[in-house]
Amino acid sequence: MSSLNIVLYPDDPLTRRADPVPETRFGLRLQMFARRMLETMEHMEGVGLAAPQIGRAWRMFVMREPDGEPLVFVNPEILAMDGEQTGDEGCLSLPGLFGPVTRAQRVHVRALDPKGRPFELEAEGFAARIIQHEYDHLDGIVFLDRMDVFSREAALREWEQQRAILEAERNNPARAARP
Repeated sequence: MSSLNIVLYPDDPLTRRADPVPETRFGLRLQMFARRMLETMEHMEGVGLAAPQIGRAWRMFVMREPDGEPLVFVNPEILAMDGEQTGDEGCLSLPGLFGPVTRAQRVHVRALDPKGRPFELEAEGFAARIIQHEYDHLDGIVFLDRMDVFSREAALREWEQQRAILEAERNNPARAARP
């Protein structure tokens, strides 16, 4: 299967709240969609991917901690958060950009799997960070929005330059391949 295209910030639907996945979508087609999301995430060497990042304004994300099992969250809700951690984050929709973000150390989340079965999960550390990062995408928030104003402004200036280069490469792949 080929990878899905990643939406670059601030293109639609990255900056708006996603809609719940309708009950009519659960089943084999949603399972296949989740598998394609996981394959795209792994191809891009990411640890999480939200549906808005591939152009689908649904409340759904996938994740996989290094050496962990892949997880799919459909219509998730974060029920509780506790503690605090700060660390650098990046994003497949802002490739090459990283910055410090403070997040909860632990989260308790409830979601559905692609078959519509409910589950709950408690996560801490890196897994909690991934969940919060991807959950933010479902509300139209990117990690830049969680940075302090000075770091955010510097990161946005850097992103404008990087995005111009990425768009030039996308528009003219033959030229970008030359040394």
